Amino acid sequence: MIKKEKVILKEKMALKERIMLYLVSKLKISQSQLFAILTALTATVLIVSNLASTKMFDFFSTGLVWDGGAILFPISYILGDIITEIFGFERAKKVIWTAFAMNLIAVLALFIVQILPPGPGWENQIAYEAIIGFMPRIVAGSLIAFVSGQILNSYVFVKIKKITKGKYFWQRAIGSSLVGDLVDTVIFTTIAFIGTISTFQFVGLLLIAYISKIVGETLLLPVTYGAVKLCEKVMVSEKVMENESESV
Repeated sequence: MIKKEKVILKEKMALKERIMLYLVSKLKISQSQLFAILTALTATVLIVSNLASTKMFDFFSTGLVWDGGAILFPISYILGDIITEIFGFERAKKVIWTAFAMNLIAVLALFIVQILPPGPGWENQIAYEAIIGFMPRIVAGSLIAFVSGQILNSYVFVKIKKITKGKYFWQRAIGSSLVGDLVDTVIFTTIAFIGTISTFQFVGLLLIAYISKIVGETLLLPVTYGAVKLCEKVMVSEKVMENESESV
C-alpha cells in the first residue's frame, strides 16, 4: 500500500513537472520584452506607492504611524534584485531612471489637474488638494530616496555577487536590501514627514518602515528567487524569437 502511494506521488510530481515545462515553453519572451515588463512594473510600483503614502495609519494600535506606501514599496527592491541579477548593474540603472521619469510625469499631471478650477457642483476640491497637495513633498522624498536607495542596492548586489562568484543568491539579495533600504528609508522619512509628526512618531515610523521592508523582502525571498529562475527559463535571445517568428 505504501509503495503504491509512493508511485502515485511520483506520477503526480512528474505530471506537475511536465505541465510546468509545457507552460514555460509557451511563455517564451525575448530579453527586450522581459526588460520592458520589469521596467513597467517598477515604474507602476513607485507611482502607486507615492499615492498610497499620503495615507497614514496606526500600526497595530501602538500609536506609531505608518505610511501606506510602505506596504507596497518593498516590491520595488524585489524587482530591482531580479533586474540586477538578470541584466546587470548598468541596465538596472536605466530602469531606475526610467521609473523616476515616469513618476515625474505622473506628478506633473496630478498637479495640473489640481490647479484646474473645479466644475460647478463638484465639492471635493478641498479633499482633493488635502491629499494630492501633500504629494510634492512625498514625491520629492520618494524620488530622491528611490534613486539613491535603488542604485546603492544594485551596486551592493553586484559587488556581493562578484565576491561570492555568483553563489548564494540570498546573501546578495538580503545584503543589498539592508543597505539600500536603510538609505531609502532615512531619506524618504526625513524629507516627507519631518516636522509634520511628533519626534516619537517620526522615529517609530522610520524604524517600523525599515524593519518591515527587510522582513517583507526576507519572507518573499523564495518568491524573488523563483521569479529569477522563471525569468531565466522563459527568456530567449532576440535571434531565437526572430527565427521562431519567421518559421510561423
